[in-house]
Amino acid sequence: MITLTINDKEVSLDRPMSVLEAARQAGIKIPTLCYHEALKPYGGCRLCVVEVERMPKLQTACTLTAADGMVVRTESEMIAKVRRGILEFLLINHPLDCPYCDKAGECELQDLVNKYGATAGRYREEKRKVPESHKDHILTRNMERCIVCTRCVRMCNDVQGASAIAMMGRGGHTRMEPFSSASFNCEYCGNCLSVCPVGAILSRLYIHSFRPWQVDTEVETVCSYCGVGCSMVVQVRDDLIKRVVPRMGLGLNRGLLCSRGRFGYEYIHSQDRLKTPLVRRNGKLEQATWSEALRHVAERLTGIKKADGGSAIAGIASARCTNEENYVFQKFMRMACGSNNIDSLSRAGFAAAQKYLEELLGQGITANMIEGLKNSEVILVAGGDPGTVNPVLGLAIREAFRRGAKVAVVGHARGLERFTSIRLTPPLFREEEFLEELLAGVSRVRGLRGEKLDVDRGIRAISDAYPGISGLEGFDELKHALLDSPSTSIVLGSGLVQHSRGHRAIFAVAGLTYLLEARLYLLAERPNEQGLIDMGCVPEMLPGGRPLNNHDYTRKFEEAWGGPIPEEDGMTLMEIMEGAKEGRVRALYIMGDNPLVNLPGGPLIEEALKALDFLVVQDMFLTETGRMADVVLPAVGWSEKSGTYTNIERRIQLLRKAVGNSSGMEDWKIINDVSGMMGYPMAYEDAESIMDEIARVSPLYRDLTYREIGKGNSLWPYHGEPLRGEIHELPAAVNGTGSYTANFYLAPEKVLFHSGTTSRHSQALMRICPEPVLRIGPAAADTLGVREGDRVKVSTSSGSGEFPLSIDRTISDNRVLLSNNFEGSGVLRLMSYRLDPVTRAPGIEGCEATITRL
Repeated sequence: MITLTINDKEVSLDRPMSVLEAARQAGIKIPTLCYHEALKPYGGCRLCVVEVERMPKLQTACTLTAADGMVVRTESEMIAKVRRGILEFLLINHPLDCPYCDKAGECELQDLVNKYGATAGRYREEKRKVPESHKDHILTRNMERCIVCTRCVRMCNDVQGASAIAMMGRGGHTRMEPFSSASFNCEYCGNCLSVCPVGAILSRLYIHSFRPWQVDTEVETVCSYCGVGCSMVVQVRDDLIKRVVPRMGLGLNRGLLCSRGRFGYEYIHSQDRLKTPLVRRNGKLEQATWSEALRHVAERLTGIKKADGGSAIAGIASARCTNEENYVFQKFMRMACGSNNIDSLSRAGFAAAQKYLEELLGQGITANMIEGLKNSEVILVAGGDPGTVNPVLGLAIREAFRRGAKVAVVGHARGLERFTSIRLTPPLFREEEFLEELLAGVSRVRGLRGEKLDVDRGIRAISDAYPGISGLEGFDELKHALLDSPSTSIVLGSGLVQHSRGHRAIFAVAGLTYLLEARLYLLAERPNEQGLIDMGCVPEMLPGGRPLNNHDYTRKFEEAWGGPIPEEDGMTLMEIMEGAKEGRVRALYIMGDNPLVNLPGGPLIEEALKALDFLVVQDMFLTETGRMADVVLPAVGWSEKSGTYTNIERRIQLLRKAVGNSSGMEDWKIINDVSGMMGYPMAYEDAESIMDEIARVSPLYRDLTYREIGKGNSLWPYHGEPLRGEIHELPAAVNGTGSYTANFYLAPEKVLFHSGTTSRHSQALMRICPEPVLRIGPAAADTLGVREGDRVKVSTSSGSGEFPLSIDRTISDNRVLLSNNFEGSGVLRLMSYRLDPVTRAPGIEGCEATITRL
């Protein structure tokens, strides 16, 4: 225990810290400009100087470590004089434009000058003149206001790891500049905005539109984009979102955001939002009243159920909807429609992997704290780029690398390019063989722990079947690093799941997780992929992960819901599509998703949707799938409703309503009304009443309340009872890898600035990344004779498209990458698929492509 005295107040510390931190812990404020709690102490501004007994000179509190018996004074006439002099120096160059500056009202320099002075300047030097720059699409910079605290540069280099800006010039001409002078050309996380104490860096999204004191309300909520679940504060004026900002100490993101979270909110106020229900009449979608549209849906679904049974109806839930909405949706499908044909687009990645992993290792195997990544000694990344899929999780990996962890990347991960210790490039589309061989090598040393998973049977004859895999550069280094590491983390992305042999890769990851006692993380592209599974939006599970074929569990839900639940497991996502094409599924209800764009095999999906007798789409926008629907129902967005999301840690978090809406309805309300019209009333008052029911009927959520969730610590297994794993099937050791001899293979790219098809309605994100770009490696560019920016035509067996080209030096094989976020040019429509026989996820590897320069 360390005890010191600050301003005659005794302060006790349970760990070493600086005098500045000790003072803040005691409620004593010491002024700073260069210090920020997210950054390392710098001691540059000198405003935090304090007097310390038995020290002859003033000391900087941010760099001085508190010692036992130390006596500190933070305010005195001498200290005030020094601080006033420092501020006077800063005002030599800093313009006195507070009435015009957007930072006024939250400017730290303004506050300090107001407290300490100087009231008049004694220096007659001419102020420096630096033209204000508006060349960037998102950020504007005014270097006349810069006080050279270097917070922005230290944030970019030491925390974000982007290293996109630096201090330029010397003396009074020192200023911050991006390396590309016209624009920042960076990751656009905007975290430099958060730490800038003055108005030197501002966002163009809200510049000159409001002042801090004009904000009507501030609402703490969570992000609507990926599965990390970053906390944020939504600032609202006149029922419009003016700004989204992080708050230090709030949530697991610790004051950091990514580009999507900070700048991607504009879709909420998009003019493209649906404003009224649409019903197809005489082949055309026409406006209808809510009562007309809902009654039409209820009558058509009831008619199909009576004619062909509930199995002729299917539903697709959404990982963008809340837990409460997904719970009501699956209950509606099972009880009102009489069908277990419930799935989501998560089946193409997260849901497929999680189900198989939990069958092998038990429920909750992926429920690991993101903070744990920072403390890992070895991190194995496979199947995706955490830096683009889950950017804040990617920052945790970067931080671990800076702390000395070995980061091994299998395949392509652009966001970790400068943070990779071991880079492994297996032969094309043979990543699962590499992981199996790695498992075999680890198992030979840790074999005693392999009994549970029967590792020997699962990987028998691997070494003979895959010659050359174990000789891959970096293989032995990774194997020894894993065996020597006391703390290992494995990060698995959907790239290995969307493979016709993806179950083998998942099995290998499960084996490594078990043998190495590693933490396992699944990348999640959407905010509630875990939650919709936990709510029962899968064909074989009830809420809380209870299997449908267990009659004890089923009977309890039937008693709570007041009716029988269909006995047989339903169809998975791609089986629903094939069932629609074959006429076994006559009606499909889609809540909050766009399968025509977000699933591979575009022509086949379109054929399946056309074959339906009745298609209902519930969304904020008239999507490509919505244009094919018989009824389109306007839903509300993330900031217009309340509820909960479950992130990849399996942490349940509150989503709070920030703004109203004038056109749509909350998804659960729409389902609630349709269900009542079909003869199965569900009388919910609000989202909280739905969670109360979930807590009553699901053993996993027993006694869980909004009050407890609001504290931010609702972590797995809550108050519930998780189930143990049960292995149903082991992968075959050898399963024909196929021959990949084409010149180019098309693969999806996860873009940092976009997510699904929602982000294309955000003007800021569209300004950063306005169109799809085909990315190829340098070797492929030489083969084609193309240069950066050339336009090319890409053709596959499913279609073709024209795109600008970009050369990406992190691509080392003959894969070419294309995003799936832009209207009319998504990569998945050009790709066919084969179902994985175990996970039932669509495998999209091996899509041959022809590229022609235009």
